Amino acid sequence: MKNIVLLGYMGSGKTSVAQRLSAVLDRKFIDLDDVIEREENLNINEIFERKGALYFRKIEHQLLKEIISKSENTILSLGGGTPVYFNNMDVLLQNDRLVTVYLNASIQQLSDHLFEQRLSRPLISHVNTKEELTEFIAKHLFERRSDYLKAQYKINTEGKNIDQISREIIARLF
Repeated sequence: MKNIVLLGYMGSGKTSVAQRLSAVLDRKFIDLDDVIEREENLNINEIFERKGALYFRKIEHQLLKEIISKSENTILSLGGGTPVYFNNMDVLLQNDRLVTVYLNASIQQLSDHLFEQRLSRPLISHVNTKEELTEFIAKHLFERRSDYLKAQYKINTEGKNIDQISREIIARLF
């Protein structure tokens, strides 16, 4: 049975859906950001602030490769930027022990979800208004979408809850 890797923009529901899939499919759940935080003994914001984005992306790449080479029967949730840096998407696609699933959320859905969380997320902590956030997401998503669309499966999350998204993934994969 292949490992399932969830990817998509921040706020698209990767962690929540991965946790639900883990419970339903009785598989181990791994959140890449949690692994990075444990390894560095710092939260993501602190890593960005103290060591910089490049350092974070290097550690992220190393740990991603380690996790996918060792994991079995796992649901892995990636950070929103993971597929975009250091050829990570190619690393994922070349691994025949896993399948990649893109949780495709609309700009409006992401903006609505992320606005209240913006201060805890390094990439959007500088944003002050919902309009600024929507503009930032639109630009950022445009830059990242080509990597996200390389995923083997694409799930539109618009108007769906975690259970509906999870059921759709299960139906598509099994």
